[in-house]
Amino acid sequence: MRAGRSRPRRAGRGGRLGLAAGRKGRNAWPWVETGASRRAPAADNPAPVAHFPFFFASFAWNYGLGMTWLAIPLYAHSQGLSAAQIGLLFSVPVVAQMAINLVGGAYTDRVGGRLVMLAAALSMGFGGFELVFAQGFWMLFCGQLLMVLSRATFWPANWALASELPGDRGTQVGRLNAISNLAQILGNASCGFVLAGYGFRAALACIAVLGFAAFLLGLATPPRRARARPPGGMFANYSVLARMPIIYYTLLCAYLSALPMTLSMSFFPLLLKEFGYGEEASGLLLALRAVGGIAVGLVLARAISTGPQSRWPVYGGLAVALSVGLMPVLSHWLALGVLMFAVGVGAGLQSLYVQITLAEVTDVEMRGSALALGGLGWSLSHLTTPLIAGLLAQYHGTVAGFYALGVIALGFVALIAVLRRRAFAGTPLTLGGSPITMKKHG
Repeated sequence: MRAGRSRPRRAGRGGRLGLAAGRKGRNAWPWVETGASRRAPAADNPAPVAHFPFFFASFAWNYGLGMTWLAIPLYAHSQGLSAAQIGLLFSVPVVAQMAINLVGGAYTDRVGGRLVMLAAALSMGFGGFELVFAQGFWMLFCGQLLMVLSRATFWPANWALASELPGDRGTQVGRLNAISNLAQILGNASCGFVLAGYGFRAALACIAVLGFAAFLLGLATPPRRARARPPGGMFANYSVLARMPIIYYTLLCAYLSALPMTLSMSFFPLLLKEFGYGEEASGLLLALRAVGGIAVGLVLARAISTGPQSRWPVYGGLAVALSVGLMPVLSHWLALGVLMFAVGVGAGLQSLYVQITLAEVTDVEMRGSALALGGLGWSLSHLTTPLIAGLLAQYHGTVAGFYALGVIALGFVALIAVLRRRAFAGTPLTLGGSPITMKKHG
């Protein structure tokens, strides 16, 4: 049997995890993707013109995000912050991100992803504006906090909106990821040239403008269809989702898939600087990580499967772990470029796997909460990775920090390989049960 493929398995009377129990006429959910289970309500794969503002808003926001990865750590370094302070600058605000992430997911289920996406775009705009005038650790910390809050709310809402677009879900999510990665490439690469030619304040002002542009484009995004409010309180969906093993499995995958992005925002630029690369070269090398993500989104999106037979998260995790561990050893630009591309492919595989899996096992009424809860892995990675790398760099050097992170990533790959069957086998759907409902579990 080929990796990533298995025969669809029926689940008795059940369907997806959802709040509407016993919907007659719905096919049982298969643990691998099929044409029926992966399709949104409309039949056409191409995105309608009406949805172009959504993709343009995502492009603008991710362009600004790509610029922050190079501008903020180098700006902090230029102001004399130590490696430990830079680690704190990127890790401590993530504590707030974890809480806001859950609130954003709950609000997405209640009011829709469009409003949450607009708020996230404004947060980036005001964060970039504050950083233009930031001096010292605490002012940088405030600006970074706004950026972290923007990330915490933008991605769950963005992914939830993409999962509702007409057409094949894997294809649409792949398109969104490809557009996002392309924007991050351009933002990261152009930031190096802006820094070299005009300085930090010009680059930070560009980030603010892009945040406000994403807000204006988001206003043109058509609102989704009206949805029934879930029963119970705002966070009632989490009481259902927290009992599902698949949530914790996707959390592990999300943690590992976020590792390269976290390093791109913190210690990848510092490692390249230690190797003697300037801002322009660093921006181009860091952009190759996003090139790998684009390749996955455009080429492999339809092939990535979910379910207990799928080995895609293992393959992606190995690519991430080996690339991060080998990067300090190979300082030549060609070798670094290959490793950056490979780490982007691995992270892209795992990210798509997480999004497809959570979209397949949840109905739209609780999809925002599922993406936020499973996405805590991204927040945990943003919290712990800079802290670990910063402390190790402070006392043992940057290279030692990357070795340690490579070993930690291999440990996560081993866990993912061992738990991938158990995560799915522990759900009522594989046992022939009926759908998980608020009535039964609330």
